[in-house]
Amino acid sequence: MTLDENAAANGGTARRLTLACAIAATLALAGCNQTMPTGGGSFGGGGVAPLRAAPTGQVYANQLPPPPPPPAAPVVQTPVTPPVDAAGATPATSAPVQTASASPVTREGLVGAWRVTSGGGNCQIFMALTQWTGGYRAASRGCPGQVADVSAWDVAGNQVVLKDSGGSTVATLNNTGGTRYEGTTSGGQSVSLYR
Repeated sequence: MTLDENAAANGGTARRLTLACAIAATLALAGCNQTMPTGGGSFGGGGVAPLRAAPTGQVYANQLPPPPPPPAAPVVQTPVTPPVDAAGATPATSAPVQTASASPVTREGLVGAWRVTSGGGNCQIFMALTQWTGGYRAASRGCPGQVADVSAWDVAGNQVVLKDSGGSTVATLNNTGGTRYEGTTSGGQSVSLYR
């Protein structure tokens, strides 16, 4: 091959390479301009028209009524049968003995919404297992007195301890049977927690 033939052969390769790059660039730019289907399933620039806003009625805001008063605590009464002596006389009888079932208190068993009675008022407390100052997160709704300050809770032994945002004890309650807990606030007010 002569020098002129070699230059012509290399020039042809360079021309082909330039042409291939130009075609690739054209295809890439054409792909950027392509419209993808939306909802309708066909190519084109139409798309789906936005929905019109639906009119709504007026919104009213009122205060919710307080929760109903708590049901009476279940009390198991064990009657005491007095013994009868040989003469047929019965000794003086004593009052029935009241016992409460004390099941173990677990954090998992306390999670959720609870009704509360304290200071003559009724309200709700919601307990979660989210770590919080003083134990786990709690939120009270419509509670009177000290119980309004409850923002945390925990279990200490067999007691439920309600705490404020600083971690101070607001109330301590004991299980009195089933899903009912009774105790007092740090100010001496009685408080009941039940479902």
